[in-house]
Amino acid sequence: MIPQLFNIANIFVLPFWLLMIVLPNWGVTRKVMTSYLPFIPLVGLYLYLFISSITPESAAALSNPQLADIARFFADETAAATGWVHFLVMDLFVGRYIYLEGQRTGTWTVHSLVLCLFAGPMGLFSHIVTAGITQRFASSAESDVGTPSTGTPQA
Repeated sequence: MIPQLFNIANIFVLPFWLLMIVLPNWGVTRKVMTSYLPFIPLVGLYLYLFISSITPESAAALSNPQLADIARFFADETAAATGWVHFLVMDLFVGRYIYLEGQRTGTWTVHSLVLCLFAGPMGLFSHIVTAGITQRFASSAESDVGTPSTGTPQA
């Protein structure tokens, strides 16, 4: 049953990523991504897997974790699925943030969303850099617009 839940979770997130990446300006995409509803099934699955993966032994080992303890914990299929669903939820949430910020500010986000889908923190970093560059050029353009252009050099 755990492998099936794992596969369902992987498939479940794909339409949301496709909407944000392929159809970012579609009204349906905006409506879906401003809602928290897509996260409810994923969080429910995460809770189920989390509760299923915790044993008294693993709880004791993870209360003061060492890397070897974490490696042993994730060697269990249910624990690994729990960790993976954790990644799916958090990456989608960060992707949603990137998408919504891009919509709000007009920042190009496709590259950051693709990176976030495959490597969440790299997508977030990409968005931070892109937003910074976009803001810098926007502020430069605004200051250039305020300069009179008469065709003659200004003193």
